[in-house]
Amino acid sequence: MAQIKSEKEYRKLMQRIEELLEVVDDDTPKDDVNYIELDALSDLVEEYEDVHYPIGKPSLVDTIKLRLYEMDITQAKLAELLGISPAHVSDIMRGKCEPTLKVGRELCQKLNISPSVVLGV
Repeated sequence: MAQIKSEKEYRKLMQRIEELLEVVDDDTPKDDVNYIELDALSDLVEEYEDVHYPIGKPSLVDTIKLRLYEMDITQAKLAELLGISPAHVSDIMRGKCEPTLKVGRELCQKLNISPSVVLGV
């Protein structure tokens, strides 16, 4: 099998992967037939998902929202942490403006956000 050609085939392979995960674990030898099948099917599924279910890069705003939630911080508290006004934070969160280099650096440090997300690369 060289490539998954349909959603039906994809679902069938996903079901088989679920079955294999019941018998393959970290201690399964790499030359075990179930391990080999699981590895091959996983590669096929990954290729199919990359094309049909791509996962985009998170936006800066979505990343900030997630970190605020995880850290239980309000936008007002974020403004205080960054040393900017709550209105400026609001503008960033609504996409009305981009953070300055200084604010971007602070976002990276204070919220532990990757610079690549802040820079959009």
